[in-house]
Parts: sequence; structure tokens; C-alpha cells
Amino acid sequence: MGGLRAAQKRMTRELLLTQALELFEAKGYAAVTVDEIAAAAGTTRQTFYQHFPSKSQLMQSLIETVDRMLTSSDEPPLTSAVASGDVEQLRAWLARKVDQWPDIRPYVMAAHEAAPQDGDIQAAITRWFEGAIGDIQAGLDRAGRFDPSSRRIRAVLAFGQLEFFSRRWFRTGWDVDRNQTVALLTDSWRSLLID
Repeated sequence: MGGLRAAQKRMTRELLLTQALELFEAKGYAAVTVDEIAAAAGTTRQTFYQHFPSKSQLMQSLIETVDRMLTSSDEPPLTSAVASGDVEQLRAWLARKVDQWPDIRPYVMAAHEAAPQDGDIQAAITRWFEGAIGDIQAGLDRAGRFDPSSRRIRAVLAFGQLEFFSRRWFRTGWDVDRNQTVALLTDSWRSLLID
């Protein structure tokens, strides 16, 4: 019986996350209330609070989810792709990220909308970005490429390009060629991280 109850709790939690994400996408993070999330999930405010102490905590769980979505497909991981110095590995990594944009769009848009209103969410996004920048820097450190004092700057610039372009795509979609975008990002990353 305990296994069934635990499964029901997991399903309710997942339903709350799914319904919240749909509401955030439709109405915007600020406009959505805990009561609306609970009602959309077919439950109550009390049940919501059994799973999440606040709407902010729910959003932070969505950020953790999108991070898992992004990193679960990384073979090789970003650090290894950068350390390898292999342009094709970098291109393949970038292409995978670009191909994930449709799936991660609602998560990222909601997180960025919530961040100015909630310092905890901004901190979660900052940790998320710092993780990717740290992975790039670790790859450069492992490879011993470039002056150590420039490695973090290179990592920030490389990640910044990808982040800026992804946020632009989230707002406008493809108004440029996807393959050319990946090729140009790869050229830029090669210049920053390999050459």
C-alpha cells in the first residue's frame, strides 16, 4: 500500500508541475496563483503546499527539470567536448542544444519572467548558468588551452552567445537558417575555445 501512496504523491507532484508550466505559458508567471495551479491539477491549495512551500519553489523545481533535460542528452558532456578540442564534438553538442529549444522554451520563458520578481529564482538561474560556464572552463582547464586567466572569460563569452541566441529564438522563432546558425556558433566557439 505504501508504494501506491508514494506513486500517487509523485503523480500529483508531476501534475502540479505540468499544469503550472502550462498556466505560466498561457498567462505569465506573475498572473498565475497557487489556487489556479491546484485547480488545474484537480487538487487543492493544501495539497499544493504539501508538495511545494511556494510558487517560487515550484518554479525552482521546473528549473531543475529543464537542467536535467538539457544535460541528460550530453554525450559527451560539455566539459569533455570542450577538452577534446574536436570541432565536430562541439558542433554536435551545440546542435543538440539548438534541437532542444522547442522542448525547453516554456520552462526558460517562465523562469526568466519570474526572475525579476523573485530573488530565489534569479539565484537558481544564475547557478544554472554558472554550471554551464564552469563546465566550459573545466574543459579548457583540462585541456590546458589558453592562458588560465582568460579561460573564464572565454567560457562566459561562449555561453553568452548561446544563451542570447536561444532567448532570441524563444521570442521570434527561426528567422534565420538553423543549420547556418549551428555552423556559425561552432565557428565562434572554435575561435574562443580551441584555436
